[in-house]
Amino acid sequence: MSDAQVLVDAHHHLWDLQLRPQPWLNAPGHEPIRRNFSTADLRTAATRPIKGRRLESTVLVQCVASVDETREFLALADGDPLIGAVVGWADLTSPAIGEVLDDLCAGPGGTRLRAVRHLVQGESDPHWLGRPDVERGLRAVAERGLGYDVLIRSHQFPQAIHLAEHIPDLPLVLDHAGKPPIAGRDLADWERGVRRLAAHPQVRCKVSGLVTEADLEKWTVADIRPVWDVLISAFGPDRLMFGSDWPVCVLGGGWNRWAATVEELLAGCSTAETEAVLAGTATTFYRLDPARGQEGTPC
Repeated sequence: MSDAQVLVDAHHHLWDLQLRPQPWLNAPGHEPIRRNFSTADLRTAATRPIKGRRLESTVLVQCVASVDETREFLALADGDPLIGAVVGWADLTSPAIGEVLDDLCAGPGGTRLRAVRHLVQGESDPHWLGRPDVERGLRAVAERGLGYDVLIRSHQFPQAIHLAEHIPDLPLVLDHAGKPPIAGRDLADWERGVRRLAAHPQVRCKVSGLVTEADLEKWTVADIRPVWDVLISAFGPDRLMFGSDWPVCVLGGGWNRWAATVEELLAGCSTAETEAVLAGTATTFYRLDPARGQEGTPC
């Protein structure tokens, strides 16, 4: 299959509640996704092509702060050709972070580890990403050729900007576009943060997780478009990547509805720009290869 036909979902999750509970699913409103989700379920859900492209490769992203979950995801990726890369978790504050990362990379499926993530959105410390122990951990991530997925909300952009300034050799990708407050319709602070972060060339951005920041029942493409316009202006299409945030996106319509929305947003983009958003940016950042077995050098 040629690269022009590939669709990469750069952000999705999986969980087996019997194997690993997900306490965050106990919050009201999460009932529709309070069940197990597998790659078989993803294949069943993701049936709508975008610009004629069908899903060929994905990036599986951690859900909870657990090295064991990361090991499970890597082993799963090793045996499932759909999963091209894993974004895992490790304790960035631990003095043993380097050894933990090395152990993950050496284990089953370890060559699929491409980045790590921490749920910074849940940290109350407004300087968490700038803490000396966290920065030490992130330098260990960079030294192993891994990237870092930045999960923040609008008020936490100063942390991400500080990180981009202090560790410029660490490839960063902004998850869910920094969670713009779409439902509240006040994007001014978010836009300022996005533009400041996008000024750093090592930063990419996922066009994902937007429907759950909008009105889950009433959102339309018109609600998403102002965010898209800012992202295109700030990052350019060659630094954006499509992600579904499945199965969380089920709360706001599901994989196929989000795919249709992204296709509509891409209407004014060139073939090359569309290629970047739907495959190229993610393929480069996460060192994906649909052929499986020819990925970039493992950490």
